[in-house]
Amino acid sequence: MARLILNLKKSIEENASDYFEKAKKIKKKMKGAQDALKKSLKKLKELEAKKEKYDKEEEKGKKLKERKKEWYEKFRWFLSSDGFLVIGGRDATSNEIVIKKHTEKNDLVFHTDMAGSPFFVIISKNKKISQSTIKETADATCTFSRAFKLGMQTTDVFYVSPEQVSKKAKSGEFLVKGAFMIYGKTNYIENKVNLAVGITKENAVMSGPKEAVKKNCKKFIALKQGDEKASSIAKKIKHKLDADLDDIIRSLPAGNFEIASS
Repeated sequence: MARLILNLKKSIEENASDYFEKAKKIKKKMKGAQDALKKSLKKLKELEAKKEKYDKEEEKGKKLKERKKEWYEKFRWFLSSDGFLVIGGRDATSNEIVIKKHTEKNDLVFHTDMAGSPFFVIISKNKKISQSTIKETADATCTFSRAFKLGMQTTDVFYVSPEQVSKKAKSGEFLVKGAFMIYGKTNYIENKVNLAVGITKENAVMSGPKEAVKKNCKKFIALKQGDEKASSIAKKIKHKLDADLDDIIRSLPAGNFEIASS
């Protein structure tokens, strides 16, 4: 039971006024406490939401890191719009490996007339290679050559059969690591810089011609030559694709970039 303490020196009206003022102060304090509680609860919810988002991103990152990569992901690679696996060298060492270890009789080998170009190979698995795959591989060979960094839109790209590619140099010549001699007829094909980066349903980062990436990826970004560094553009790609940043950077050709219309 509540107790009322009256000041006998004051009238009933004065005592009532005192209690009324105290009640107003208490009510004001209660409102302030309620407002503070509401703010605290709102902040707590925001922190919980941030934590939940962070946990999800961390879990997603772990899954991306734990994903078992395919053997061809150590090279440049893409799946053509017709489903052919295409692989290419990243440097002199991987050029050697692509040609010596992963090229079979009915495959096609692509290169440019430009020094330092990667070798690209269409893995046929003894199937007839489509013209669209040949065109896409020519574009990839151009894009991942020095043409991209130099700001060129096209370069001389040709393809040959594997038996035309040899480590045997002409008399008096020497072949450096990653270089091969091409014997016989070369088939030149029209090409252009053509680049997109996407993420497959298996969460692999795939870069190559836009037509191939669009066909095989759940999300993608088209790129062109520009003024933005690889590290900067890779962060923008990561934001859209939810992909591993290191894999994105590894998938890009040498040069600077700009996001193109998709």
